[in-house]
Amino acid sequence: MINISRLYSNRQGLSDALRYPAHRDNRPIVVYNCTPQCNLRCIHCYANSDACGRGKQLSANEAKQLIDQVAAFGCPVLLFSGGEPLLRTDLFELMEYAAAKGMRIVLSSNGTLITARAAAKLAALNLSYAGISVDGPQPMHDRFRGRAGAFDDTMQGIANCIAQGIRTGLRFTMTANNCEQIESIFEIALKHGVKRICFYHLIRTGRAQELSAAVPSREQTIKAVNTIIDLTDRYVRDGLLEEVLTVGNHADGPWLLRRMRSERHSDCTNAYELLKRSAGNRVGQNIACINWDGQVFCDQFWRNYSLGNILETPFGRLWENEKDPVLHVLRNKDLFKAPECAPCKWYPICGGNFRSMTGKADIADWRNEPACYLSQQERESTD
Repeated sequence: MINISRLYSNRQGLSDALRYPAHRDNRPIVVYNCTPQCNLRCIHCYANSDACGRGKQLSANEAKQLIDQVAAFGCPVLLFSGGEPLLRTDLFELMEYAAAKGMRIVLSSNGTLITARAAAKLAALNLSYAGISVDGPQPMHDRFRGRAGAFDDTMQGIANCIAQGIRTGLRFTMTANNCEQIESIFEIALKHGVKRICFYHLIRTGRAQELSAAVPSREQTIKAVNTIIDLTDRYVRDGLLEEVLTVGNHADGPWLLRRMRSERHSDCTNAYELLKRSAGNRVGQNIACINWDGQVFCDQFWRNYSLGNILETPFGRLWENEKDPVLHVLRNKDLFKAPECAPCKWYPICGGNFRSMTGKADIADWRNEPACYLSQQERESTD
């Protein structure tokens, strides 16, 4: 994650201690995709979820076993995702169990099922944060989500969270079809009292594999990122937003720094030091994913390569398995750079987006996804 509000607008973020750790031995945040079932069918769903909910789902007791394992390993945050996590009838029980183990609990939801009663229950559990997905204004959002009325239900879910004092944010995935809607996402946040926005670059996994034509061009990406920077600075300085981040493409860090240097920005040196401390893409190190059936992945977008199953091997042993070929690459990235990353002057603060899109451990099948949008000249110069 690139914290635009912290780096460009000097606004401290609540999770910056995790994002910019003093030491790199911190335990991973765990995304728990707790159910394959969803009441919507989003065209860009990385988990390929729908109403059918294909796939085995851990029982309540097995899910608690999962929670025991990640808590024992010292993971600070457990993020409940899906599918749509609110379709699990035992969700609140599992959240309460995780909170009792000392972890911060976070929810990633489409928002449509967060009724006033559900929001009250989430607040009673001291939910740390609710991230709710929005794809643009009402017509576009409903089209992306595959259901008329989804936008209105999502906005009501957001309102219910905010009414209960739950820290709530928007999650927006940028595609070629909606990246012109950046300004409208800011407007939605301001209108509904939302103080945090995460802008995700599209990663072609799950149903998003079918969206090759929806990958933003270099020009679209640059325009979107610059718009995010401009609007973040305006609204953070006005006190209307607290935190704005981009997620999934660590080229955003070098792009931001190059812009700050060209502007002779006063916080340029501090921004560089923070990005250097975060060390760029830390997939397989600072973030982990556990599937609804107990399979462990390097992150939620690596659903084609399993490190093993928590029902067979404890999470900590899987995560510290130095013999796993994918973890070996991810934790020795300087030795396994993508060819275009090798000469890049920005690699120490980016780390590339090198990942296996085929599910094979052989790095011959790896590539940068999403692609770097810096030109060759921009990659080879720090000016």
